[in-house]
Amino acid sequence: MVHDSPDNPDDARTRKPVRVTAPNAQHPETDMAPPDLDPATASGDDEDDARLPDILEESGAVGEGPLATGHEAIERAVRLAPTSPGVYRMLNANADVLYVGKAKNVKKRLSNYARQSAPQPARILRMIAATATVEIVSTTTETEALLLEANLIKQLRPRFNVQLRDDKSFPYILITGDHWAPQILKHRGAQTRPGRYFGPFAAAGAVNRTITALQRAFLIRSCTDSFFESRTRPCLLYQIRRCAGPCTREIDFPGYTTLVREATDFLSGKSHAVKQELAGEMEKASGELEFERAALYRDRLAALSAIQSQQGINPRTVEEADVFAIHQEGGFSCVEVFFFRTGQNWGNRAYFPRAEKTFTPEEVLGSFLAQFYDDKPPPKNILLSHEIEESELLASALSTKAGHKVEVTAPKRGEKKELVTHALTNAREALGRKLADTATQSRLLEAMAATLSLPHVPKRIEVYDNSHIQGTNAVGAMIVAGPDGFVKNQYRKFNIKSEGLTPGDDYAMMREVLERRFKRLINPPEEGVAKAKDDDFPQWPDLVIIDGGRGQLNAVREIFAALGLTQVSLMSVAKGPDRDAGRETLFMPEREAIKLEPRDPVLYFIQRLRDEAHRFVIGSHRKLRKKDIREAGLQEIPGIGPSRKRALLHHFGTLKEIERASIADLGKVPGVSAESARRIFEYFHPQPG
Repeated sequence: MVHDSPDNPDDARTRKPVRVTAPNAQHPETDMAPPDLDPATASGDDEDDARLPDILEESGAVGEGPLATGHEAIERAVRLAPTSPGVYRMLNANADVLYVGKAKNVKKRLSNYARQSAPQPARILRMIAATATVEIVSTTTETEALLLEANLIKQLRPRFNVQLRDDKSFPYILITGDHWAPQILKHRGAQTRPGRYFGPFAAAGAVNRTITALQRAFLIRSCTDSFFESRTRPCLLYQIRRCAGPCTREIDFPGYTTLVREATDFLSGKSHAVKQELAGEMEKASGELEFERAALYRDRLAALSAIQSQQGINPRTVEEADVFAIHQEGGFSCVEVFFFRTGQNWGNRAYFPRAEKTFTPEEVLGSFLAQFYDDKPPPKNILLSHEIEESELLASALSTKAGHKVEVTAPKRGEKKELVTHALTNAREALGRKLADTATQSRLLEAMAATLSLPHVPKRIEVYDNSHIQGTNAVGAMIVAGPDGFVKNQYRKFNIKSEGLTPGDDYAMMREVLERRFKRLINPPEEGVAKAKDDDFPQWPDLVIIDGGRGQLNAVREIFAALGLTQVSLMSVAKGPDRDAGRETLFMPEREAIKLEPRDPVLYFIQRLRDEAHRFVIGSHRKLRKKDIREAGLQEIPGIGPSRKRALLHHFGTLKEIERASIADLGKVPGVSAESARRIFEYFHPQPG
């Protein structure tokens, strides 16, 4: 979707509803406070693999006693329920939300649940039996109820609803509109900066590749405004023909404006006209024997062709649409989403929503769509592989939200049907791959349990590591793995806070990390504080892995003993001689050291776990260090006074460019000796301990 952003966009929301609650109903918080532990922020943009949800198995017959209690609770709510549209929440005795639903007539809908003689699926009977109270929120329209229902499902993650998982925000391409020389960049989040936004793209990698190709094709700058303003000579991007050099007036204002217009036209769907224009200029330059200029146009045309070839299937008649196809197998569901904007394919992504296996594809897809567009702008067309029951209501709600007409259809013929069929094939293949990966991971966990003599196959493994440089910017990290691989939304980083900690004391840092982690599990937050994002994934680890030898293992054993932890298995991994992978030694309490064969799959799996923890903690440490460096400036580098600082900034323009510079480049700055250049480089590129 292509759209402009004003200086102060108005974020339209649904009007605040009126709340009507059944007797003795409790009010769990919906605006939940973040946990004490920082969520993971250092994983790559392209690491969007969702894990498969646990299958919610059908339980046996529901007893008459619990059913009668549930019916009684719903009957109490029916007496106070309005006959207008609204959203209802069913809660159990612990005030946990079991189900969120909407209705055009709330009283009538709840009456259906209250009738004891009415036949109901086993899933509904189990939900009724667990219900203790019902909360009701009145809305003005059924459309408003649909939007509120989707919002509450995403917030509360009820046990009996279909739940969208891995709904990371999508990246866009932004051509800025607040500078005379517009900049092209990748953008996520609120679209508050003036300019033209093009997207969404399915992954950050697709955006990065497209921006690189667009720079070659249209020579638009990607540098920040502060870097742009400080330039006195063109940068390397100008030398390699990826920028026109507007910073030093290598191109005049009208010429740069033409390049920006061509890039905007290309991203807006006028790619054929832009390519024709460039081909005409190439022919003209060739006819005038200006072969160097003709070669420049040739390279720009090649870059545009590269963009379109990377986009795979491109529709002929569909300008703007999102295509959704769902495939179910083995009790799991996969929803494949393709994004088409300006007649071009801007990528696809697979989702694995959490739903009971009794849900039909239509039910899963209908609930998925409402949650999917809760925080995303919908396109003009939404194409589906299955007819959903409330397609007209969903179209009306999305049209209201988007400010333009949105059509929701399941095409039966033509090119739109071909796009849906293509998406359905991808959904089937994505679910097949995920099921195969899950089976492989399960076999590894079973082999690990047998090799290490664990009491049972671990469902949650936590790996801990620390990083610091001579005790500064100390940070600890925890990564999590389970039957579906790495669970990245469970990763945590810990900024070391202890004031009396001796710099470089790894044992003390590990003690702080583990105490903060497990004290929170032993003493869970009070009711109303945010819970984990995935309630179906265990919060207690079955196995904890520490990077280190017998000394680290004994130190952690003492920490666990002080906390009273006995149900968690513990292991440390010591690096082999010369840090060779494949020669690691494994240590476990009250056991001899374990040496596995270098080609043992279990050892390779443990190496992957350790390396992932190391990658995550190093990334977290570097982010913290860079923040401190930028706040402190260059004053912290020994031997760098005001004069050399001024010379460095005059030469490179910004602190970020000084950080990027090589030792040779630093040595070219007037007044900076070879030794000073080495110290500056090592300050920005230290080796973490």
